Amino acid sequence: MLILLDIDGVMVRAKSWESPQALEDGFYGFDQRAVDALNAIIAGSEAEIVLTTSHKYSFSIDQWVNIFNNRGVNISTISRLDRNDNHKNRKDEIANWFSNSSNVQDFVILDDDKSLNGLSPILKDRLILTSAMVGLTKNHINDALSILATPLERV
Repeated sequence: MLILLDIDGVMVRAKSWESPQALEDGFYGFDQRAVDALNAIIAGSEAEIVLTTSHKYSFSIDQWVNIFNNRGVNISTISRLDRNDNHKNRKDEIANWFSNSSNVQDFVILDDDKSLNGLSPILKDRLILTSAMVGLTKNHINDALSILATPLERV
């Protein structure tokens, strides 16, 4: 099981009136409600995180694990989508990942990017679109767990 995870607007709420604060490790602090919700999703599914965020190559995998652990998300592994050298939008990045991942069946997409509404129906059904100013909350937990518990049927 996989959680395709964006960070801005999901783990870090967008506040137009202030910039997010970077912690000692050089990355933004996560909203505690988002941390609690993500931990509940991981605990309920044993899903692993795949970073889809535009920051995904700003740090090494080991640094990302430390960043998440330092913010209270207890993970031991993390992965990320391939580099976006062609400057694809998030929708195209995820669609490309899916088309190249024929053995992936159980995943949920946590993102605030409204372009993802244009995903194919098979992918859009696995999307939880957060509000950038609110981020991930406990209200998303059951939906995420339900999506992860539903095997994907490829056409």
